[in-house]
Amino acid sequence: MATVSLRGTEPRSNGGSHANPNYTYDLIVIGGGSGGLAAAKEAAKHGAKVALFDYVKPSTQGSKWGLGGTCVNVGCVPKKICHYSGLLGHAIKDAQALGWTFGDPKPAHDWEGLSSPVRDHRGMLNFLYRRGLQSAHVEYINALTAFTGPHSVTYLPKGKEEGEEVEVSAAHIVIAVGGRPVVPREVPGAVEYAVTSDDLFTLKTPPGKTLCVGGSYIALECAGFLTELGNEVHVAVRSILLRGFDRQCAEKIGAVMQEFGTEFLYQTMPTHIAKTEDGRLKVSFRHTGTQAEHSDIYDTVVYAIGRNPDTAGLNLKAAGVALNGGGKFVTDKEERTNVPHIYAVGDVLEGKPELTPVAIRTGELLARRLFAGSKKLMDYDLVPTTVFTPTEYGCCGLSEEDAVDRYGEANVEVFLSEFMTLEFAATHRQRAPKRMGEDGMNELQPMCLAKLVCLKQEDNKVVGFHFVGPNAGEITQGFHLAMKLGAKKADFDDMIGIHPTDAEAFASLHTTKASGESWLNVGCGGGKCG
Repeated sequence: MATVSLRGTEPRSNGGSHANPNYTYDLIVIGGGSGGLAAAKEAAKHGAKVALFDYVKPSTQGSKWGLGGTCVNVGCVPKKICHYSGLLGHAIKDAQALGWTFGDPKPAHDWEGLSSPVRDHRGMLNFLYRRGLQSAHVEYINALTAFTGPHSVTYLPKGKEEGEEVEVSAAHIVIAVGGRPVVPREVPGAVEYAVTSDDLFTLKTPPGKTLCVGGSYIALECAGFLTELGNEVHVAVRSILLRGFDRQCAEKIGAVMQEFGTEFLYQTMPTHIAKTEDGRLKVSFRHTGTQAEHSDIYDTVVYAIGRNPDTAGLNLKAAGVALNGGGKFVTDKEERTNVPHIYAVGDVLEGKPELTPVAIRTGELLARRLFAGSKKLMDYDLVPTTVFTPTEYGCCGLSEEDAVDRYGEANVEVFLSEFMTLEFAATHRQRAPKRMGEDGMNELQPMCLAKLVCLKQEDNKVVGFHFVGPNAGEITQGFHLAMKLGAKKADFDDMIGIHPTDAEAFASLHTTKASGESWLNVGCGGGKCG
């Protein structure tokens, strides 16, 4: 392969006060997702000459998108819009229960009416990211790249033919390539016919009867909003829901989703997918316990069983960079790989939260250490997150199980309360029709769970915050700050609640799990009415 080397030449990007004559750039960032963009712009802000490489390889179904990475294009952003659309369906029913009337035709959901604004918003963000790089004087190179040495990479510019690759170099290199969904090749038909979250948000036709495979938060979020939009949805789960999250909260999410109409097929996995004569998909299943087999027909099959780091094509061997067995980078506290000037941020890091805000903060802090003299390190402890299922789940800190494992059961106290949001209680929200009459009930059971996991030996310091209920992301964000400041249960008790809200439940959590008393509360949502 012939290459044109730009080593030691003046880069095309503007500005920069850290120029090293031995290299084309001060910093090369590989990957244009949240972490890569943040690192590149922050480095340029502090005078570095920066190039950012980004190229989206098509999904198994040919889906592609623009600059910005998973979150903006096929993750957090479109998912939240779809989640909101589903919530609006419930809001229409609540409105009718509270005096609103709607004429004919009756409200109905239009898939294209949802996917069109999702595409438009995504395109707008793609444009803003490109303009942001330009404004920051970061050179954006829309091409795949691979290492040719410890400080150098090569790429094929647009319009060039094989053999006309260009080699560039940098004093520092940041790898921020993220991950891509796993589609199991060992399941016949999966690669050919199944979609992933890379494809779901821009399907050209309504998903119809859908099978979601996996018990992860991505699987549950997709299954949740698809159910809310009126689709029949089944979820095939190998073992448990939301592995790594608090078990009580994960089971609460599953129970609420079932009342909403989502069907769970536990200990069940697909073994074969075939297209029927009418263009639908016949899925064969096997129970992982009994080995019993059955089949069903679906319009769409969505795999959400995990993500693999997108590191395979980087030719890391040329740079001497090592990966763990799962294809991720083992780094030190400064996100440095085994090669001192090569770093990694985001979803490619071993054992770190795969979350957009984490990637952004990690990239910014790394750039400040490299080019602004900062010593501040990323703090991966007490990272808050939210699962955007129909009833959301926000958490920060340790699950009850992890707290017991770390400190011992005798040193852990759990305070909790279950209740129904005031507005939903007033409108008598109903279960899905197929769930009507179960346990002799038609109305949804209390959807909210407020839970604090406390450490007795440190005066009931709160080490785990958990909330299942509406707007859990908004609620969890503020309490995260309290936990960062070392809040104890007494601080929560001293808090004055805002009434009537769900969040005020945390001002009056008095029932402990160990007491054996019921923690179910009926009344004014999360608070007290008297």
